[in-house]
Formats: sequence, structure tokens, C-alpha cells
Amino acid sequence: MATTSENLGSNVAIDKRLGRIEQQLDRVAALAAVQPNGPFGHQLQADADEIDLRELWNVIWQGKWLIVAVTFVFAVVSVIYALSQPNIYKSEALLAPAEENSGGGLAGLAGQFGGLASLAGVNLGGGGTNKTTLAIEVLKSREFISTFIQKHDLLVPLMAAEGWNSRAGELLIDPDIYDTVNSRWVRDVSPPRASQPSLQEAYKEFLSRLKVVEDKTSSFVTIGFEYYSPKSSKQWVDDLVADINIEIKARDVAEAEKSIQYLTEQLVKTSVADMKTIFYELIEEQSKIVMFAEVRDEYVFKTIDPAIVPELKSKPKRALIVFFGAMLGGMCAIIFVLGRRLSDTKK
Repeated sequence: MATTSENLGSNVAIDKRLGRIEQQLDRVAALAAVQPNGPFGHQLQADADEIDLRELWNVIWQGKWLIVAVTFVFAVVSVIYALSQPNIYKSEALLAPAEENSGGGLAGLAGQFGGLASLAGVNLGGGGTNKTTLAIEVLKSREFISTFIQKHDLLVPLMAAEGWNSRAGELLIDPDIYDTVNSRWVRDVSPPRASQPSLQEAYKEFLSRLKVVEDKTSSFVTIGFEYYSPKSSKQWVDDLVADINIEIKARDVAEAEKSIQYLTEQLVKTSVADMKTIFYELIEEQSKIVMFAEVRDEYVFKTIDPAIVPELKSKPKRALIVFFGAMLGGMCAIIFVLGRRLSDTKK
């Protein structure tokens, strides 16, 4: 009987201890739920994350051969695409703004007779648009580029070329766009486009290849052109520099001659000696502009470093194309494997 009583007392003590342990575990669980940032919450979250990352790695490892296969296919396609792209060569010229002619005289007259000159339509400087900025905007304008394309007969090489034969030293013309034998356009386009590209199309294509960068600190301007032919890219940069100097020079000369004509007419009409003196000085400054333009070819831009025929291509970066293609394939394959596992789990 004594032994039975001792066993019963021992069981009761064990039950009480188990009860207290369960209560403590309940309090710990409740504390972790209420305080997820507490020590217990961090431990539970770390365990869950460890389980999730391990499961994620297992899923990826199980689909490793699919991932490798898809990555390989993407890499092969990227290699084929990179090799199919023609080489692009870029030629650049470094230019500096040309010095203004007779700047001191014009500045002085601008302070004295700026109002009168503006009424006469005479530009004395001292404000307005910077000539370098104006030249850059004219260079990129639709009118200038369209005229440039027509002047140098660039429509066919610009719109129909598809590559460069370095051995033969000639452009490769796409036969589906231009028939070189019969010298006619044969491209198949839908209206409002025509077989022969318009100047609007040529302007967009030319502008996409033209690179003009102005350094605001040094005021130097870099003009570059990207094209299949290294010789053509160099030649077109030279022609652009020469033509923009001629264009701005012609505009300034025309404006100065128009001002001289107007001032001469006003000089004849007036009988006031002081006004005649003013008109003479204004005519003299406008005449200096005309003379200065006639004696200098590099009117707006001086060539610091002329364009050269590039020996190395600037595009495409074939190694980068293959690298990013393989990366894209690997990412797509991993997403597919994880998505498939998630779909199976839901089912």
C-alpha cells in the first residue's frame, strides 16, 4: 500500500511539472507572436528563413539541367545575333569656338547705340544667342541636314547600306532596298511611305548617327558620326564642319549686308551731323563683319583635332551581348523552375 501511495505521489508531481512546462512554452509562443522583433521572434523567423532558403535552393538544384540547357540556348542565340551585326565605326573631330571679330568695337557700340541699332535691325552683340550654341542647333536642324544629304548625295549610302566590305573597300547595299544595277529604289513599304525614302526619313537616320557634344567648362565641341564605312564616317565629319562654318558665315554676311544697305539709306535721308556719325560707325562695324568672314574659312569652329579614319570598330560590343544574353536565359530558366514548383504546390 505504501509503495502504491508513493507511485501516485510521484505521478502527481510529474504531471504538475509537465503542466508548468506547457504553460511556460505557451507564454514563450505568445511572446514571440506579440513581439516578432524580440529574441524569440528573431529565432523563429531565422529558422523559417533557413528552411525557405534551403527549400528554394533544393528546387533550383532539382531543375539545374533545365537551367543549364536554357542558358546554353540563349548564349548560342546571342552569339549568332552578335556575329550577324555589322561593325560600326565612329570618327570624331574636336573643335573650339572661333574668336569673335572686332569684339571690342562692337561691344562699345552696343553700349552706346544698342537701342538705335536694334531699331535698324543691326546686331551688335552684347546679348542674345551664343554663336557656338546657335551653330550646334543649326547643325542638328532638319533644314541643314536635309540640305547636307542632298548636297553630298548621301541618300543611298545612308538609307540602303547594310555593311562594309573591308577587303574590297566598298559599301554593302541591301538589294531589297536599292537596285544598284538599275539605280532605282525597290523597297517594299506601305503608304504614306514611298519606295524612295523621304528627306524626313533620311533626317531621322542621319541624326541617330550624329553625335554632337559641347563641354560647358572648356567650350570645346566634339562632332562624331557612326557609320559602317570608316572612310565615310571621317569624310562626313569633315564635310559637316566645313558646311556649318559656311552656313553660319553666309547668314552673318547676309545680315550684315542687309544692315549696311539699311544704314546707308538712312544716312542719305538724315541731315543731322551726330546721326551721320553714328550711322558711319555702325556701317563700319558691319563692314568689318563682312571682311572678316571673307578672309577666314573656320568662321565658327576651329579644328583642334581633325577627324581620322578609325581602325577599330566602336560597335557592337559582342562580348557584352553574349554575356547579357546568357544572363537573361539563366534568369528566365530560374523563374520558370520556381513558377512550376509553385504551381505544383498549389495543385
